[in-house]
Amino acid sequence: MPLDYDRIKNWPFAKARQRYTRRDTILYALGIGAAMDNPLPPGELQFVYERKLSALPTFAAVLAGNSDWIADPRAGIDLSRVLHGEQFLTIHQPLPPEGEVYGTESVQEIYDKGEAKGAVLYMRREVHDAASGAHLATAGYSIFMRGNGGFGGTAEGQPMPYAMPEGRAADAAIDLPTRPEQATLYRLSGDWNPLHVDPELARAAGFERPILHGMCSYGIAARAVLKLRCGSDAGRLRKLNVRFAAPVYPGETLRTEIWDDGPGKVAFRVTALERGVVALNNGYAELTL
Repeated sequence: MPLDYDRIKNWPFAKARQRYTRRDTILYALGIGAAMDNPLPPGELQFVYERKLSALPTFAAVLAGNSDWIADPRAGIDLSRVLHGEQFLTIHQPLPPEGEVYGTESVQEIYDKGEAKGAVLYMRREVHDAASGAHLATAGYSIFMRGNGGFGGTAEGQPMPYAMPEGRAADAAIDLPTRPEQATLYRLSGDWNPLHVDPELARAAGFERPILHGMCSYGIAARAVLKLRCGSDAGRLRKLNVRFAAPVYPGETLRTEIWDDGPGKVAFRVTALERGVVALNNGYAELTL
């Protein structure tokens, strides 16, 4: 059945609740490549040591989600041709190292690019502390639905990616490694898609081997921005937006280049060095000074 625009726009989302422990916070940090050195520098120790634990800000983007509805036949979404297009995150208050949160999902808009060009769905999730009600984060993402174009909607008004600075070299860069088992570790934070662990399924999807989760690469980019411009202070990162450009294979080295783009603002790009492929593009971050 075709995509049902009105049904999706008015989908009755249930509030999702999730309790997480210090162990979950540490596991997420390990999943995005923290703590690969011994001894650990102070900037990394805080993300994996329970006695002085800080939650990485991008952990908020994977908490209290509710994406099962996408597979509901009533939505009419062709799941075989769906890609994670962009990720957005605004941090309103630092995420506690443990606690319980609830998330409220909403459909922002669906843009129709044409029958042969697909459609783009924009989602938003508001994350609150369950105990106090404090608004912790706003997480958003876009889904490129290659099989759902031509449903009769409009392409006008679709948000444009952040424009990368042109004609000048990056102001700073850092190379962060990933491990061959990075995807098998990251999936323990809740993304169980077998594409990231099953070689047979990965080959069937057109990849030579299982690929790294896009949200893992996103978290690694956040670590790079924290190191380069925040002194590894998680509380200084206020916003992190990015467009997913190409998959990363576990074991590759990710080079994050940043361009200072005004007070408290940086643009960034992430390249998988071994293949010279841009994996994350049109990155934008806001920081407290």
